[in-house]
Amino acid sequence: METPGGPARTPGGTTPDAVADALRASVPDFFERDVLPSLARYTAIECLSPAFDRSWSERGEIARAAELLRQWSAAREIPGLVVDVVEIAGRTPVVYAEVPATDPRRSTSTTLLYGHFDKQPPLGDWRPGLSPFTAVREGDRLYGRGTADDGYATFAALTALEALEHAGGSHGRVVLLAESSEESGSPDLEAHLDLLGPRLGEPALVVCLDSSCVTYDRLWVTTSLRGNLVCEVRVDVLDEGVHSGIAGGIVPSSFRVLRLLLDRIEDATTGELRLPELRAEIPDRRRSEIGKLATEFGEAAAGSFPTVPGLELSGTSAAERVERGTWGGALALTGIAGVPGLREGGNVVRPYTAAKLSIRLPPSCDPDAARCAVDRALTADAPAGARVAVEWESPAAGWDAPEPAPWLVRALDAASLAAYGLPARAMGLGGSIPFVSALGARFPAAQFVVTGVLGPESNAHGPNEFLHIPAAKSLTVAVAHLLSAAP
Repeated sequence: METPGGPARTPGGTTPDAVADALRASVPDFFERDVLPSLARYTAIECLSPAFDRSWSERGEIARAAELLRQWSAAREIPGLVVDVVEIAGRTPVVYAEVPATDPRRSTSTTLLYGHFDKQPPLGDWRPGLSPFTAVREGDRLYGRGTADDGYATFAALTALEALEHAGGSHGRVVLLAESSEESGSPDLEAHLDLLGPRLGEPALVVCLDSSCVTYDRLWVTTSLRGNLVCEVRVDVLDEGVHSGIAGGIVPSSFRVLRLLLDRIEDATTGELRLPELRAEIPDRRRSEIGKLATEFGEAAAGSFPTVPGLELSGTSAAERVERGTWGGALALTGIAGVPGLREGGNVVRPYTAAKLSIRLPPSCDPDAARCAVDRALTADAPAGARVAVEWESPAAGWDAPEPAPWLVRALDAASLAAYGLPARAMGLGGSIPFVSALGARFPAAQFVVTGVLGPESNAHGPNEFLHIPAAKSLTVAVAHLLSAAP
């Protein structure tokens, strides 16, 4: 934008072009010098989410990670920065940071930056040379559990803010919230939001750094998230195991009973969910968005997976697969108990089988109604009179983004062009980020930018997770531009 006196300038007197040039020059160097070594130290901390470590408080690994992030954050050269580790008895902590506005015109406008620092367990054998809690760099990739999901987020958020100020750019008031129960469905988040409500204020913009990208070459904005139900279902048929040659054919197999129960929820042939509470219509605007995405990016739009040769994926086209992965429901059996390993298994009718289920819900599904429907399906009229017990985790609601404001549409493309050289693109995500739906309910007038670095092969939640380093650097530059553009 040209003004009669020359190029437009920030309130500090620096031209936007000069700010953009400074960001592109400084962020990559700062990442190499400061962020990546600190992220490697974080990677070594086994801060498993509480659902995977019931003794998390006694072990102290989450507290160690929180303190590392607090110390690193407090060392940033950002005037007025305040950093706290906020604790509530019996709940996981959050790292909270607050920075005053540098532009007096935006002193009452708040941007909220979000990330989390709890981790999934190793979940499988990592390839030779890699270990889940040892950071290993190979070219553009930094391997280790939590590097991309979502340890990088706090580093990227405050690096963006520090770099913006050093480049002479301006911003409104900014707060950072990094939680440590997200991988468990964020059961502690609402309590912290209640406690921090007066400090958070009323965010005009929320930037979440815990999402995915179809490619690493541009800014990707997530427009919808699926909800999630997680439960453990246990089927008991005996008080103790019995020789299969004696009881087989008489005592019903606990696994067969479990299989019959799962058939009430899922069509085993198609994978479609049977209960109406687990299905939803795709809005026309999202169907159009999916069609454009599939046309431009083809099969990459639906994601890439390390499938075995010859595996037939569900869906007959890229667009249909994107629809299934973002607006369709899905059942996954993510854990099993009561079943010996292959070498330990004997000729025994086992007394019980227990399974952990993860049910992905379309973004507009009511998670409480869905949970009630699944609970009824699993417990009512148990096959053969078996004893069935179900234990639930907190449900995660899905989310469908509101229409973005015109200023944000412009800012997203400008940020992507400045950081990557390509315009931004939109996508739905099949995962859940409970924070987004929680904040969407609390602050319905806020604008949301949900983005992240979980791109092709990054393998969050699986073995060999990695952070794509150039993508993280570029995203940091883009976040700085969004902070500058926020009204």
